[in-house]
Amino acid sequence: MSTSFDTLDSLDTPAAVIDLARMQRNIDRMQQRMNALGVRFRPHVKTSKCRPVVRAQLAAGAQGITVSTLKEAEYFFAEGVTDIVYAVGMAAHRLPQALALRRRGCDLKVLTDSVASAHAIAAFGRANGEVFDVLIEVDTDGHRSGIRPDDPVLLEVGHILQAGGMRLAGVLTHAGSSYELNTPEALTALAEQERAGCVGAAERLRAADLPCPVVSVGSTPTALAAAHLEGITEVRAGVYVFFDLVMHNVGVCTTDDLALSVLATVIGHQVDKGWAIVDAGWMAMSRDRGTQKQQRDYGYGQVCAMDGTVLPGYVMSQANQEHGIVSCEGAPDRDITEIFPLGTRLRILPNHACATGAQFPEYRALSADGLLAAWERLYGW
Repeated sequence: MSTSFDTLDSLDTPAAVIDLARMQRNIDRMQQRMNALGVRFRPHVKTSKCRPVVRAQLAAGAQGITVSTLKEAEYFFAEGVTDIVYAVGMAAHRLPQALALRRRGCDLKVLTDSVASAHAIAAFGRANGEVFDVLIEVDTDGHRSGIRPDDPVLLEVGHILQAGGMRLAGVLTHAGSSYELNTPEALTALAEQERAGCVGAAERLRAADLPCPVVSVGSTPTALAAAHLEGITEVRAGVYVFFDLVMHNVGVCTTDDLALSVLATVIGHQVDKGWAIVDAGWMAMSRDRGTQKQQRDYGYGQVCAMDGTVLPGYVMSQANQEHGIVSCEGAPDRDITEIFPLGTRLRILPNHACATGAQFPEYRALSADGLLAAWERLYGW
């Protein structure tokens, strides 16, 4: 981490800026909710991939982390985090990397959702004298991967792991379809569907004399909407730490909660079109147009003043590789040069914080005194 400091006025652009006060508020909100619901909270660090962010989550009370790559696991294990769930289906070619982490003292849990994968994990573990902790992924909403809670394959996979000498650690699910919802009632209903499905899978395994100590659920919307979490041992969520415009459209945050923005500079105009051109294109914002299918389309991002105040109606409507087009929704704004003179600095709120963060090798962490520290961000797989 750099020890040098800049301000928003002096910082080169484009830059990914974290509002630290907002981030800490988001961390505290989620942790307090999990504490009130009586469950362990295991944040998904794929959103930030950043040591100081994860330190803040752990300091608030999180227990262990969730990762989406083994490179993340190695990175945060080196930071001293030992309790890690690798929440992506285990591919056979990654088993040596997982083994190396466990041999170095990392309490790494891996994931399977098929008979073939379970056989591969068990065979590799036996060949190398390793007892892997394995979670079975359960599909509770038809969104992505996993075994349906009532599928006979669930028990087959459990028996393969148990008979193969592995440790059946439990079940895990992710209600990713929550991103498609936008009412409290629908979110609460899906949170209950996620909870009940995962608990049902755990009960089936236990009824078959198979262990199932961990019952893990999680997405940011369902974590914030769940009425209760009876039978659940832990919750995972990631994007809550920054939030974004997709989450705003889902209804779980306001724009004042969005902690990540991209600082950009106005470098030109097309007056007849009502455009201000900035030096942040899709290479800075990402190609993610996640709000396009929601009730409010923000283009490539919501435009804010340099102090973070939302400028209603102004969005990044188009983006090229290194150029972004800021315009007013509706009729072209012929006074665009007066509203955003050349050199004006703007902050753009992203559609998807994970995707936008991934465009940058570092964040600039904005403190209350206006100073910006450089925070390294992990890249790659």
